[in-house]
Amino acid sequence: MRIDAHQHFWLMKDRQGQWPPPSLEAIYRDFSPQDLKPLLDAQSIDGTVLVQTMESEADTAYMLDLAANNSFIKGVVGWTDLKAPGTVEAIKALSANPVLKGFRPMLQGLEDDNWIDDPALDPAIGAMIACGLVFDALVLPRHLPALFKFVSRHPDLPVVIDHGAKPWIATGHYTEWRQNMASLAGLPNVTCKLSGLLTEAGDQKPQAVRPYAETILELFGPSRVIWGSDWPVLRLAGDYSGWVEMCRDIVPQQHHDAVFGGNAVSFYNLTARRSSSENR
Repeated sequence: MRIDAHQHFWLMKDRQGQWPPPSLEAIYRDFSPQDLKPLLDAQSIDGTVLVQTMESEADTAYMLDLAANNSFIKGVVGWTDLKAPGTVEAIKALSANPVLKGFRPMLQGLEDDNWIDDPALDPAIGAMIACGLVFDALVLPRHLPALFKFVSRHPDLPVVIDHGAKPWIATGHYTEWRQNMASLAGLPNVTCKLSGLLTEAGDQKPQAVRPYAETILELFGPSRVIWGSDWPVLRLAGDYSGWVEMCRDIVPQQHHDAVFGGNAVSFYNLTARRSSSENR
């Protein structure tokens, strides 16, 4: 299968006071499966992983409902408060739905850069491992040292770094990001998403993305890199087909099957779903 391992849907009525602001006109509207499906079909992409965008279990329920009614959504990465009392029971309850594949705390927006490096997370992480769930790390470069400590403490937890940790492509910062990513790549339970980089390039030309993407491939290797679109956030910097073609050019042809599908199927434990209709 060809898989887009990172995309979002949202309804603006549910996001009052939440990102995105009206100034981001390209994404300040509802986005539904009907908007994405033609883009997937045009690129021969068979399925997606739908990822949370709000710190809300209601958002997780919304995504699981979309997955129940749209067979191309192969997996959902949701949200739950991993430090809350009762989190173990919440994780077990949510994991009863086989489409729920993991959780993503929104680390990039937290004031405490070391939030992730906290033994208070241990019960939740233990429950995630027991339930066969994965951890999506939404981090910025400054979070990488704390993420390394967290991952080192939990070698049985599959972790994927979203958007290559959002390197500062627009300002050309590279060396420290590469060093920290190399440390994480040395841990066998860490995978990295080839996603979101075009947005981080800002006003730089798309060619500025290539060294960062090639570094991700070099450090993690073709078996631990997963492609994703980050659509519709991608619309801030480019279009779906353009990002697909850019990444197909960057990733060597012999690794396309793995990076554009096989690795996502394995990491998220995706399975083919019955498709009586694509959008019921």
